[in-house]
Amino acid sequence: MKEKLSQPSRILLFISGILMIIAIFVPLWRIDMSAPQYPEGLRLLIYPNKIAGDIDIINGLNHYIGMKTIHYEEFIEFKILPYLIGFFGLLFFICGYLANRKLLFGSLILFILFGIGSMVDFWMWEYDYGHNLSPDAAIIVPGMAYQPPLIGFKQLLNFGAFSIPDMGGWIFVGVGFLLIIAVFIEIRAGKSAKNSTVVIAAFFMFIQLSACQNGPIPINVGKDACSFCKMTISDNKFGAELITDKGKIYKFDEYHCLHAFIISGTLTQAQIKEVYISDYFPPNQLINVKQAFFIQSEKIHGPMNGNVAVFSTETGLKKGQELYGGSTLTWKDLSGQ
Repeated sequence: MKEKLSQPSRILLFISGILMIIAIFVPLWRIDMSAPQYPEGLRLLIYPNKIAGDIDIINGLNHYIGMKTIHYEEFIEFKILPYLIGFFGLLFFICGYLANRKLLFGSLILFILFGIGSMVDFWMWEYDYGHNLSPDAAIIVPGMAYQPPLIGFKQLLNFGAFSIPDMGGWIFVGVGFLLIIAVFIEIRAGKSAKNSTVVIAAFFMFIQLSACQNGPIPINVGKDACSFCKMTISDNKFGAELITDKGKIYKFDEYHCLHAFIISGTLTQAQIKEVYISDYFPPNQLINVKQAFFIQSEKIHGPMNGNVAVFSTETGLKKGQELYGGSTLTWKDLSGQ
């Protein structure tokens, strides 16, 4: 049995090596923030060796709510990360040059572990950054934390924070897929029946790591703010969420604000991917409006004087009708969509 890599796999490894070298010089991640007082938004860019963007403005805002100021000199990651990325670039070049199959399998597993470790480290920094607040801050909101989202959107007071990979991050994802393709080329060629189980397991680990949030996230009642009226969401029987085609999530305190936001024109219909509303009955889970049952009644009183309740089952709908009467409607009836 041959132990040498095929030519296509070697080419993929050389391409991966080149991409890793490029990743040293471009942003890996970005966090975009928007608020009424900053219509053009603020941006934090995370490079392998520094942080850039609107740091001075963000640090100034952080001072008022007791958050740490950001200084790249304090992060040991910025001192070692360029070398780690360069190491993987060199590893892929060596693997391609030697055409060693075992080295390819080992490189993929090591690269996946590096990706997982990096994301865990990033989350731990975000947690400390958002929770370790100064008790002497000018503005203190009891129980409030300001941890940015790892991936996706999160409302932090009147700021919306959207976290997503930048060019370097997408390079990492792309390199991961190139390595997976190379591994499957070798498996398909019948050269590694012995290692196929390990590689397939590594493949599914990578897919799970790479997957972005594509569904609703729990609403933190008493903490999250409505994206339309800016009031704190106060009742888990009426909460709602809208997810855009890019994965950004808007939260609302009830259907009234959700509908007002939709007709405001902030988003086009093409940008609205999914809409969810809380089930009126416990455990008050978010349900897709396309599968939901609606009752409109003057006896229903939402946080913003709305008169719509939502139910996930026909049993819940019948119970709601017994309690409140009113009209039974569908999402299309209510929204016109």
